[in-house]
Amino acid sequence: MKSILITGGCGFIGSNFIRYVLEKTNYKGNIINLDKLTYAGNPKNLTDISKKYENRYFFEKADICNFQQVKDIMIKYDIDTIINFAAESHVDRSIFGPKDFIETNIFGTFNLLEVARELWKDRDGVLFHHISTDEVFGSLGDTGYFYETTPYDPRSPYSASKASSDHLVNSYYHTYHLPVKLSNCSNNYGPYHFPEKLIPLMIMNILNEKPLPVYGDGKNVRDWLFVEDHASAIWLIVTKGRVGESYNVGGENEWENIQLVNYLCERMAFYLGKEKDYYKKLINFVKDRPGHDRRYAINCDKIKNELGWKQSVNFEQGLDLTIKWYLDNQEWVKEIQSGEYKNWIDKNYQKR
Repeated sequence: MKSILITGGCGFIGSNFIRYVLEKTNYKGNIINLDKLTYAGNPKNLTDISKKYENRYFFEKADICNFQQVKDIMIKYDIDTIINFAAESHVDRSIFGPKDFIETNIFGTFNLLEVARELWKDRDGVLFHHISTDEVFGSLGDTGYFYETTPYDPRSPYSASKASSDHLVNSYYHTYHLPVKLSNCSNNYGPYHFPEKLIPLMIMNILNEKPLPVYGDGKNVRDWLFVEDHASAIWLIVTKGRVGESYNVGGENEWENIQLVNYLCERMAFYLGKEKDYYKKLINFVKDRPGHDRRYAINCDKIKNELGWKQSVNFEQGLDLTIKWYLDNQEWVKEIQSGEYKNWIDKNYQKR
């Protein structure tokens, strides 16, 4: 690999992955970050990286749904590897506005595949890696796990759009012999997480002593994966995984939402010098969202046994690292909360 195209690299997982590859692997090639800079994409997530690696890291403001933009960038940098993080990813938003999810997650992925198919043809040493979610598998009961062979059963417009994109990627492997790999991950958490998601939302609301909204009875279960552990897994799959295969990546940390929020309240109280239960008074049960999956749990034996991957932290350790990052980066937090970062983006990144 000499030139990797990262789509959606200004988002939460994409920016952490770029940081991981440049800082913690022996990769010596170029990274090109293609991002549309929607509400959750922030180039400031990589300000230090862009300065430190100015001869190897390049940013292009573009839309994966625009065939010519993608093609021009692929040619300009002689891309040999695509890692597709670009996606609309928030379930709540997909319920009330599914159109963007269909366009970006399905058509955008199709567009990337078509550009790769046209430019790579029979070229050796190329790869298309697609990042997906465990939500494509549907909902589990009290027992059992998602495996790579679990039938797809998406329940929301978001998960349906991701399932569609997964099927497209696999179809290009079988029909056109495009070298592809896939990974399906559980809920990520860690630094630079946009505050619409559960953990950063709760941290920020606790800091401002605002209500902590918990859906339904709070007993929905999620498996939590530290974002740097996800990045290490993706890198292993890209560099060592088998072409045409999918790999599940999980934290093996199942927590009920209410259990997690209570624990977050306690840890935040510890760091902010409050009584252990001080912030629990802010917990506010709200009406459950439509089609709320009850439980997700990933079996990741395949990536562990084949590629030797393992998590570097348990959930308690990862959560402490996350809390400390948010407390140490209040300027980033305030800018995100105020929306000021969008003004900066508008001034510095005009439409292509």
